[in-house]
Amino acid sequence: MSLKRVVVTGLGALTPIGNNINEYWDGLVNGKSGCAPITHFDAEKFKTKFACEVKNYNPTDYFDRKEARKLDKFAQYAIVSSEEAIKDAAIDLEKVDKFRVGVIWGAGIGGIETFQQEVVNYAEGDGTPRFNPFFIPKMIADIAPGHISIRNGFMGPNYTTVSACASSANAMIDALNYIRLGHCDIIITGGSEAAVTAAGMGGFNAMHALSTRNESPETASRPFDATRDGFVLGEGGGALILEEYEHAKARGAKIYAEVVGGGMSSDAYHMTAPHPDGIGVERVMLNCLRDAGVAPEEVEAINTHGTSTPLGDVAELKAITKVFGDHTPNININSTKSMTGHLLGAAGAIEAIASILAMQKGIVPPTINHTTVDENIDSKLNLTLNKAQKRDITFSMSNTFGFGGHNACVLFKKLNE
Repeated sequence: MSLKRVVVTGLGALTPIGNNINEYWDGLVNGKSGCAPITHFDAEKFKTKFACEVKNYNPTDYFDRKEARKLDKFAQYAIVSSEEAIKDAAIDLEKVDKFRVGVIWGAGIGGIETFQQEVVNYAEGDGTPRFNPFFIPKMIADIAPGHISIRNGFMGPNYTTVSACASSANAMIDALNYIRLGHCDIIITGGSEAAVTAAGMGGFNAMHALSTRNESPETASRPFDATRDGFVLGEGGGALILEEYEHAKARGAKIYAEVVGGGMSSDAYHMTAPHPDGIGVERVMLNCLRDAGVAPEEVEAINTHGTSTPLGDVAELKAITKVFGDHTPNININSTKSMTGHLLGAAGAIEAIASILAMQKGIVPPTINHTTVDENIDSKLNLTLNKAQKRDITFSMSNTFGFGGHNACVLFKKLNE
């Protein structure tokens, strides 16, 4: 059985540096930092007082008040980004076979704000169990694709992948394979997260995972820099329309890129720390290249997981060097988390979008905030530091890893059609 080809025909984004695709791309190429003091709650007593929040977002710009009250922000972000992608793909809802259109979404945490509020309400009460009837359906991680399907009548596969920060990359790989095998014509995939809450910030602070650069939050996310001290929590959503190639051609859809491969692996090492030698990360990239039938020397750009943590950045670059060997210095390596922060379960989606647009437009977004060379990082590597670089790209890779040792890697190809 020959596998069907899969292409990307629509994109949508709601991010800390832009509330739609055009704004997001403009922020990326101009090295815009999305990090600022927290406004969602009073963080004065928190060790970290900043995050990468979505800016100028008002739910009633997208939903009526009654509907907005029934939706946790992570689900709102999913709906907003997916609706932009569906519109961008020019999908005619009256003509598609809705039994062959699915929604496969990624969320590492889900409705943590809803969960937090309900627990607080109960704790501050008299012990009587008065819970909002929408508590569970607002909070559960699978509700985001459910809403997307209900709003559009899509009746194909519908579920959420939960693999921490690899969630939306895993969702994309599942979507890729459903279409490859002929089970679907179109799948709306991506991820969303809204964990900039007291519980989210407090939990990550307790792990000592977050940067505490409170004196200059806009420069706190600094992947590959010697002074990096942890990641910056972000929020938002990203959506991609994956479509069978012939189906897309038949309806005259614009094509951003082809999805040629996906790989997954596990570190099997530690709950939160990467393997210091990057063994699992090395394997996931090899799996992806093998799946795509692409040689290492054909890859020109890699959007790394690059979270700005002392251990993770070095381990990933070691793995990249092992996989790509002498070709590694020829690759544009970058981390867009330097601008967006870490969107957890949505990271894979918005970073895949960045990889696709970089390939389409011939510009690699920068890794910003780099000031101090890390002697543990090979100086010959092109880390696309501080300024975007022009580059003709045919194959672009996106890496995403998550707590629990989950590794995912997706490879995109530019189509000159």
